[in-house]
Amino acid sequence: MSLLTTPGRRWILAAVSLAAAILSFDALWIPVKAGVAQVLLKRSWHQTLAGNPGAKPWPWADTHAVAVLEVPRLGLSKIVLEGSSGRNLAFGPTLVNATPVDETDDRILSGHRDTHFHFLKDLRDGDLLKLVTPSNSREYRVRWMETVDTRQQQLVIEDGIERLTLMTCYPFDAPAAGGPLRWVVTAIPTEL
Repeated sequence: MSLLTTPGRRWILAAVSLAAAILSFDALWIPVKAGVAQVLLKRSWHQTLAGNPGAKPWPWADTHAVAVLEVPRLGLSKIVLEGSSGRNLAFGPTLVNATPVDETDDRILSGHRDTHFHFLKDLRDGDLLKLVTPSNSREYRVRWMETVDTRQQQLVIEDGIERLTLMTCYPFDAPAAGGPLRWVVTAIPTEL
């Protein structure tokens, strides 16, 4: 009689298999949800551009698309959401500013390091970034990339400064999310 054919061992094998399936589903859920959300958000963004401001990506959404962030060198385009809550960050990068995106010159976007802002680790000094809002399109060049310890330094929004700041948790390969470190990318308008 094989060791795996005894009833106790079959139950153990079944339990281990079930646990592996649950852990695999949990690991894949966030990236899958983020990808599906971007498809729905693109649809709502097109509705916004067609004259329906605040078009919701799904009926129960408490956020909407406010901009599109493009990174031409990497071939990326990300829908940016209003409201920088943890719930919204699960669906895409978010606008940190309380002021509407078209009413401020100093724009800060936040995103998760393991989904929508994973590409920040691949940016280079001088890379072109494009932010498209319902009323205009603006190009920026990456000028600074740095690690910021939020226990010692806070980002300040200053409407007298024209810049685009992208921020995510750091390090990119940390086993747990959160922590005090942020990777901050600062870009200035191409004309400056």
